[in-house]
Amino acid sequence: MIKLKTHTKKEKARKKARRKALRDKGSHLKHLYRISLENITPVNAPLALISQIQRSGGSLLSQLFDGHPEIYAHPDELNIGYPKKYIWPKIDLNDSPQQWFEILFEENVIKHFEKGYKKGHKSEKSFPFIFLPTLQKKIFLKCIHSTESITPRDIFDSYMTSYFGAWLNYQYNSSRKKVIAAFTPRLTILRENVEAFFEIYPDGRIISLIRDPKNWFPSALRHGSKKYRDLGSALNQWNENALAMIKNKDKYNHDVIIIRFEDLIRNTEAVMRCVAEFLEISFDDILLIPTFNKFPIKANTSFKTPEHGIINGTLNRYKTLSPEELDTISSMTNEPYKEVLSRAVRL
Repeated sequence: MIKLKTHTKKEKARKKARRKALRDKGSHLKHLYRISLENITPVNAPLALISQIQRSGGSLLSQLFDGHPEIYAHPDELNIGYPKKYIWPKIDLNDSPQQWFEILFEENVIKHFEKGYKKGHKSEKSFPFIFLPTLQKKIFLKCIHSTESITPRDIFDSYMTSYFGAWLNYQYNSSRKKVIAAFTPRLTILRENVEAFFEIYPDGRIISLIRDPKNWFPSALRHGSKKYRDLGSALNQWNENALAMIKNKDKYNHDVIIIRFEDLIRNTEAVMRCVAEFLEISFDDILLIPTFNKFPIKANTSFKTPEHGIINGTLNRYKTLSPEELDTISSMTNEPYKEVLSRAVRL
């Protein structure tokens, strides 16, 4: 009889604890925050920045990096630009940690958390993106307050730590990470941005993709941006991008790599082996498969496609143009295109 009473008391205690756990949502969140803040994994790796004019393959390359065991793969465009998207943020050490966080915070995480992650507005499938912005801020501030003699790099490291620390369903093995990979279009077109980037990340790398303008323009035109509607204006922007690539490669040499978009499509493995060597990481077959958080994902294309993976049809977009448009593109871009290709990776 004594054993039975003891068993009954234990069972009642378990039921009481169970009911309390199922009711008390607030305490679960407190426990989650406490555990996360007690087990922060510092992210102080160099940044490999993918950047060039839009519709050139930056999204594809960032998706190929996803899932690699040695890469922290930022899933979306890196929107830390300030005061505008395409300006590398300048950090004033006299500002408060709160101000630093507000400058760097990427508002798109809120949308992805509430509606699921999508790459491109035409994408039908969304993926779970469990991200707590309030937790990110707490992690950022804890990192800052635990660092003596704050440098600008410390602020960026704290931000990256907070980003990946607040992304709760991110699938990664932190012990092997060597580099952060992230994509932001147009950021490397301005000289000041590139200089500011290397001031923060002297160990960083820039990866730029060059796409044949005859295939680039139809994609840019269909993407819906007003700035590419006029052929002449669009090609002037393409040329500006090409000339910036030439200058960046000539100035920073071994810290910059230029890849032909067409090579990435036709000969993915050879290109990704070259990129892996450039980033000093091991080659892994996951580099051949576009994914989000290790889930296969469709391309962020301006054209409808039922396909996952690499889409060879991107090499034939020029067929939608008229002979006159093709002639104009050739005459306006021929010289800068040749110059960029002379500095691109040769397979």
